[in-house]
Amino acid sequence: MKKTKGFTLAEILITLAIIGVVAAITLPSLLVNVNEKAWDAQRKALHARMAQAIGQMNTLGGYGTFETDEEGTATVDTAAESFILDALSKVYKINNVCGADKLSSCGVPSKIATLGGEAEINFPTKMSELNSVLLNGASTNVYEGKTLDTKAAAFETINGESVAVFYNSACGSEGSQKGYYVQNKMCVNFLYDLNGSEGPNQVGKDVGFITALYRTNPVVVAPLPYIKNANSAPSYSGNEETLDAASSCKMQGEDLRLPNKEEIASLFINSPLVNMEEEKAAFWSGSIISLGETGYAWRQLFSVGGLARELRSNIYSVRCIYK
Repeated sequence: MKKTKGFTLAEILITLAIIGVVAAITLPSLLVNVNEKAWDAQRKALHARMAQAIGQMNTLGGYGTFETDEEGTATVDTAAESFILDALSKVYKINNVCGADKLSSCGVPSKIATLGGEAEINFPTKMSELNSVLLNGASTNVYEGKTLDTKAAAFETINGESVAVFYNSACGSEGSQKGYYVQNKMCVNFLYDLNGSEGPNQVGKDVGFITALYRTNPVVVAPLPYIKNANSAPSYSGNEETLDAASSCKMQGEDLRLPNKEEIASLFINSPLVNMEEEKAAFWSGSIISLGETGYAWRQLFSVGGLARELRSNIYSVRCIYK
């Protein structure tokens, strides 16, 4: 008689245990990669739809009413809600609209984690909670107007995204003011959660932002920043030993680049969400004004909001974004 060989029960159990351990180690990382790819695709689609909708509007300014008393406290504020109902809903399909005191009814989470999960913060409900620097004006000889401290409103999209709207009805057009302060250029900032109040509610994952600048001919951007700054650098360097700003991004990753001037302005607006609110330095953009070693590029000052032309040989901080 021929004997047949097989596995003992102990061997089978050991094998299953090993497979279970390997699965426990590898599956979470695989699921994270799948989720991040899905979020990235959804994020880009939302940006494209929003940019298309805003491009159909005649103007981004002037919707709603915002009035304050002598102490600066808002007495009438219908700005953000009016922008959604009277402007955005005409060009974009919206399921539900919620006021500032009912953001959760539109799936907006009460708390979110900042970029990289470094801190958990309350979801902002008005402009000053989004970024208090936005309310600060500069000297009158270089700056006219400032961002209004309007309360947020929210809506749900037909795809299930929850979007909070921070609206500045007093925004101006590019070049319409004496200075180049972002406070007056920002018309709308959308803070979205791709899956409503479901987790992880973290910036850079299911939470992000889209910014529309300039009252007429708006530019709509949705930068996804890298988790940390690159080395401070000049925008251009003829010295082989000195890394320029663009090269600093490439050193951090081939899928990274310098933000343009509207994208770096968006990072300033949302700086508390991306852990840049404590930065007092200026940050380079990739928007070049003139070529060559003695040319100029745009830089963003985070302490006061100034967006200005600077010599490309100057050294400023660098925060890269994903392509």
